[in-house]
Order: sequence, then C-alpha cells, then structure tokens
Amino acid sequence: MASLLTVLVVALGFEIGLMVVTKSTFTLPSEAFWISVVSGFFFIVASLGLYAAFHRGPVRLVAPIIAAYPVLSVGWAVFRGADVSWLQWVAVLLIIAGVSVVAALADHGEEDVAPKGPTILFSLIAAIGFAGTFALGQYAAETAGHMPVTLVTRITAITLLIAGMAIRRLPFWAGKKAMPMLVVMGIADGIALACVLSAGGLPDAQYAAVAASCFGLLTIVLAWAILREQMTPLQWFGCALAFGGIGYLAL
Repeated sequence: MASLLTVLVVALGFEIGLMVVTKSTFTLPSEAFWISVVSGFFFIVASLGLYAAFHRGPVRLVAPIIAAYPVLSVGWAVFRGADVSWLQWVAVLLIIAGVSVVAALADHGEEDVAPKGPTILFSLIAAIGFAGTFALGQYAAETAGHMPVTLVTRITAITLLIAGMAIRRLPFWAGKKAMPMLVVMGIADGIALACVLSAGGLPDAQYAAVAASCFGLLTIVLAWAILREQMTPLQWFGCALAFGGIGYLAL
C-alpha cells in the first residue's frame, strides 16, 4: 500500500506540474466534478486489484485478464449508443477465449505460486475498475478539460487510499531503496491516465482505453525475458488470441 500511495502521489505532482506548464484551467462543472469523483473510486479499486493480483502472480495469468477490460469498454460504448460491428464483437470473443486459455493453464507443479482462484478474482476487480475509470473519466472530459478531470480522479483515489491505510494502521513510507523505481512508475502512471482521459472529447474515445490495454502483452514478454516465468506454446497462443482481438479493436 505504501508503494501504491507513493506512485499515486508522484503522479499527482506530475499532473499538477503539467497543468501549470500548459496553463490548464482548474475549474470543473458540478456534474463533471462528481463523475470524476466516482471515476477516482473506480481508479483506486483498479489499483488495489492490480497490485494485489501482481503480488500473487504469476504475471502471465494476471496481465491478460486485466488487459481484457476493453470488453467492458465496448459494452459501455454500445450502451451509450455506439455502433459496434460484428467483427468487433468477434474480437471481443477472441479476447475472452485467449484469457480463458491462459488462465486454465496458469498453474505448474514445479512453480511456487499462490492458488489462482483469488488471483483471478483480484485481476477481474482490476479490469472492472479500469473500465469504470476510463469510461467515467472520458465521459466527464467530454464537457470539461481532461486535466481537471484527471486531477480530481487522482485526488479522490489518494484520499480513499490514505483513509484505508490509516484505518488499518499501515505504514506510509515504502522505503528509500524503492523510491527511485516508484517515482518512475508514478510519472508513467500520470502520463498514462492523462493520455487515456484526454480522448474523452474525441470520436470513439473508448478505443483509447482499448489501445492502452496492450500493456499486458509487453508485461508478459518482460516477465518471460527478465523474471524467467515459463510460458507454454498454448499460453502464447492464448496471449496471441487475446491481444490480437485487442489489436483489432484498436484499429
């Protein structure tokens, strides 16, 4: 939790600095403000699910499930009246199929990993949280500047996290050794959220969230290359299905 708090606070500082440099307005209409607050609630839910899932691992199970949140993004777009073709729905089914293959083959007897049931649950919570964050954040950004929306979303998430940590009496300091990496993560997180929410005023804004979900493919490859996590041919096939579907939706 201390690591997550550090990342969120660094990202907040980055976003405030960006608003000052770009001379963005800090004002928000009342409706956009409260939508941004709810977006912040979803964001902290997504972040907690993400950290819990990756803490349990393995990455090859967690990343594809979280990165399947475009299924929910497309569903939200349909609810709001967007026209989704049958090929796009095929891509959605490919994502589900790919995630299922990776999840079903995630456990190996020779590896010391946590039971996959709770890991899948945390991953699903993260996926729902990110879908809600991006959908509501982009919705608010349609009538207001995306930077104030991002700022309110971030502050809400930090406030809720601090409150939860205080109630549970958890430490707030992540440690000096971890700080350089957490600062880099915070800046990257600030850039990511600002970029996705900035699409709120553009046509087909939901596909910004879809494109952002491709982080999972890089995560899996890095875990295989750096952390030496094992990947079977069928799991690579499942990843190819999932991210092939995501790639098509992003076109």
